[in-house]
Amino acid sequence: MSTSTLPGAFRLDGARALVTGASRGIGRACALALAAAGADVALTARSGAALHGAAKEAEEHGVRAVALAADLAGPGAPSDVVDRAAAALGGLDVVLHNAGVLPTAADGSPVLVPFQHSTQEDWEYVIALNLNVTAELCRAAHPHLAASGRASLILMSSASGVMGTPLLDAYAATKAAQISLARSLGVGWAREGIRVNAVCPGWITTDMTGFASGTEAFSNWLMAHVPQGRWGSPEDVAGAVLFLASPASALVTAQALVLDGGLSTPDGGLAAIPKPPSPFAA
Repeated sequence: MSTSTLPGAFRLDGARALVTGASRGIGRACALALAAAGADVALTARSGAALHGAAKEAEEHGVRAVALAADLAGPGAPSDVVDRAAAALGGLDVVLHNAGVLPTAADGSPVLVPFQHSTQEDWEYVIALNLNVTAELCRAAHPHLAASGRASLILMSSASGVMGTPLLDAYAATKAAQISLARSLGVGWAREGIRVNAVCPGWITTDMTGFASGTEAFSNWLMAHVPQGRWGSPEDVAGAVLFLASPASALVTAQALVLDGGLSTPDGGLAAIPKPPSPFAA
């Protein structure tokens, strides 16, 4: 690839992409970025109204957008949505698996408790949705991607998968597992022309992280551990996803791209900067 053609290497004209968890936050931003780069997109999430809104916005880029409402927790749902997306778009070249969950209480708020006080039910809920769904979806995507010639499979992991994250133990464990799976599949499927990578965002402003970004003391404490000193945006993640989906990253596979403002650097790069007391201190 010459430097004169490099700008075009970020284009996805004619590509067919599936994005899970695409109705809001990171998934929506990524779906719109892929559409802006020229890809036809199939968007899936549980929330039908928001999903159709995202699809309409994607169509404004002059591409085809298909909304496929689905609950990936249902039996066979990951395989079904992959096959429906491939049928709707005539194949798949890019699959971004973004959907994921934290353990949640009945009111929808996240359950943040020390591991020893967590329940096996919460553990199994997170493992089922974040890891088992990932495995089924990847297995279902394989034949479609193997037929592509420009295939990129991207797993939305987390910076919690590369560092210790107390109170989010189950979530962090699944995100570490996604990184491991991306490395294994990236190596195992390389000769079939399928690139597989993980993206590992740090603290990003989404509905899922509202419990932290919406509490000033908690937010300030978290950002004191981020060398850049700021929350990331869904668009920050979308740029990395576009890179991994495009020919610009043709030699990148079996990797974990960390987008955390330096958070996972040992000691956060902030050894000399005073940090406020932990809100979890007794």
